[in-house]
Amino acid sequence: MVVKQAGREPKAFGDLVQTEWRGDELAGRAPGDAPDGRQTKGIPMADPKSGATKKTTPAVLMVPVTPDDILAKIVGAAPLSRSEVTKKLWDYIKTRGLQDAKNKRMINADEALKAVFGGKPQVNMFEMTSLVNKHIK
Repeated sequence: MVVKQAGREPKAFGDLVQTEWRGDELAGRAPGDAPDGRQTKGIPMADPKSGATKKTTPAVLMVPVTPDDILAKIVGAAPLSRSEVTKKLWDYIKTRGLQDAKNKRMINADEALKAVFGGKPQVNMFEMTSLVNKHIK
């Protein structure tokens, strides 16, 4: 199979000649390798302008947040990352069986969750995220 692309020379792979560069595998590179031979997956990339290799700001989900008194009844009052808040909230929902049996996207609120959900008896899981965000600082 010989397919030609303008400006590129064919590469020989055993008894095959490869000239099409549709993707990493077809170009004779492992996935994640840049055309100039640098590995691009699994290592931090350097910024060509500044030479920095790591971001200095932490990921948004890992920044500690403090739940207010209403949310603290469910997840605790200690500062937690947003991902930990979500994990504890889902643990609370699962252990109490508050996920709707027919429609798993809906959460049935008990008294503690009604306060977090602004008095709503049932919310979907996407709406739940925005309602919980109102209770963290």
